[in-house]
Amino acid sequence: LGTLSLPLVEMGKNQPVPNNHFNWKWNPDASHKGHVKTFFNQPAKKRSRRLKREAKARSIFPKPVCGKLRPIVSCCTQRYNMKVREGRGFSLAELKAVGLNKNYAKTVGISVDHRRVNHSEEGLDRNV
Repeated sequence: LGTLSLPLVEMGKNQPVPNNHFNWKWNPDASHKGHVKTFFNQPAKKRSRRLKREAKARSIFPKPVCGKLRPIVSCCTQRYNMKVREGRGFSLAELKAVGLNKNYAKTVGISVDHRRVNHSEEGLDRNV
């Protein structure tokens, strides 16, 4: 019969003027003619990052590189009690069972939580 014509929807009256600034990799502007961002130094950067990681591991040697050593603890409440997670720190009883002093444990990268109490032998054995 006829074509369906939709009314033109115009932009709202009180809207900010869109002026998005895109990060162009190639700028054809006269002042930046031929400026192209290249990544030819990618293999060298990869190598330098690896060497920095190795140097950091050597400098903090007795400590683990991936952060402090943390215990495995059971989650609270009836809904989550079948799950285990990473705890805040080892209890003083666990450190005593291993034969470590709490001050020494902190210096070698073992986290200590003086408030934590072991309620079961299974939890104590799991972390010792």
